[in-house]
Amino acid sequence: MNEPVTSKDLNERRSKAVPRGPFNIHASFTARAEGALIYDVDGREYVDFAGGIGVMNVGHCHPKVVASIKNQVEKYTHPCFHVNMYEPYVELAERLCALTPGDFPKMAMFANSGAEAVENGIKVARYYTKRPGVIAFEHAFHGRTLLGMTLTSKVKPYKFGFGPFAPEVYRMPYGYCYRCPFGLTYPHCGVYCADYLETFFGDHVAAESTGALIVEPIAGEGGFIAPPPEYFSKLHKICKAYGIVFISDEIQTGIGRTGKLFAIEHWNVVPDIVLSAKSLAAGMPLSAIIGRREMMDAPHVGGLGGTYGGNPVSCRAALAVLNIIEEENLIQKAEQLGKKVRARFESFQKQFEIIGDVRGIGLMLGLELVRDRESKEPAADEVKAILKYCHEKGLILISCGTFGNVIRTLMPLVIEDDHHILKTVI
Repeated sequence: MNEPVTSKDLNERRSKAVPRGPFNIHASFTARAEGALIYDVDGREYVDFAGGIGVMNVGHCHPKVVASIKNQVEKYTHPCFHVNMYEPYVELAERLCALTPGDFPKMAMFANSGAEAVENGIKVARYYTKRPGVIAFEHAFHGRTLLGMTLTSKVKPYKFGFGPFAPEVYRMPYGYCYRCPFGLTYPHCGVYCADYLETFFGDHVAAESTGALIVEPIAGEGGFIAPPPEYFSKLHKICKAYGIVFISDEIQTGIGRTGKLFAIEHWNVVPDIVLSAKSLAAGMPLSAIIGRREMMDAPHVGGLGGTYGGNPVSCRAALAVLNIIEEENLIQKAEQLGKKVRARFESFQKQFEIIGDVRGIGLMLGLELVRDRESKEPAADEVKAILKYCHEKGLILISCGTFGNVIRTLMPLVIEDDHHILKTVI
């Protein structure tokens, strides 16, 4: 009989067969997972506050998702939508068009990853407007493909050594109140960071040459940064005035994480195009591009697509996810549990000088750690130590932020209040 495999054994095998580029936060290997719990091959149990980096909003191996996948796999797995169409693709498109903000006609198409959603959203905007320019933001993350990497702000590790990058991408400061790029203080600033877009047109790219502005409602990888309340309405108004397509990247913020199905709804702003992925299909590879009908339908036949985009198994998983979100009231749960977690985090902030800022919405919350509250020197090494300590104690956490000094919470929305680690937090 073979000896039981261990994380040590698998790490040795990994070091020989897998390059160092694909990073690993923790050295453990998963054996199984359920709800908000992960069990490794060494028999240890962990409470999961990472959720596969925001992918498992409905939890690991939700029975309804598993059943939906099994049912579809027994029928067909990949006829390719471009060759022989199938109902799950159309049904999911209909559902998402009805659920995304805006009472205008919409259309949706599917790809495999968040980065592909970003690429296709930009393609649609450029084709529709006939303008090449794209405005992205500091602290943004939009993927690891050439265009996605170009739109992404953080250089190391995402962009370093991988240039040259795609042309016609312009970067604007983001509404990061804790570290205001203009040295101002909210609300006395008048939200100048949004009004600056008008100045940006004169210094960087003309409005008439700009096809799209792409923005995360809460900057995810950049540090869980939630801009001031007036920020998006101002940006949206300017974009509308100049005919610029407003794209909301909801890849990490969407599918209930913030207490709304899509985070941009918190600001009553209606994007032209919404991008979704991650928790959309509970771990199955699927992303969606949903937008105004006239925009989505502009590219010529064959101009959009991809072999695996909208795979029927992934579509069925996504349909199950949307049902679960509604049936189990997970949006309301995210809002309610988020209030509890924020209250505890704010109490931590009063207790520990190292916590410089608590921010976010719903269960998308971040703790920015600093070595000094006056200088705001990032405490990146301290964050690494905390992550390691928590992992040893049975809690999986991950970090983010341009300076690597933010602890973020991405626990499944189905997490139970009686999980012992969750009790410690709330």
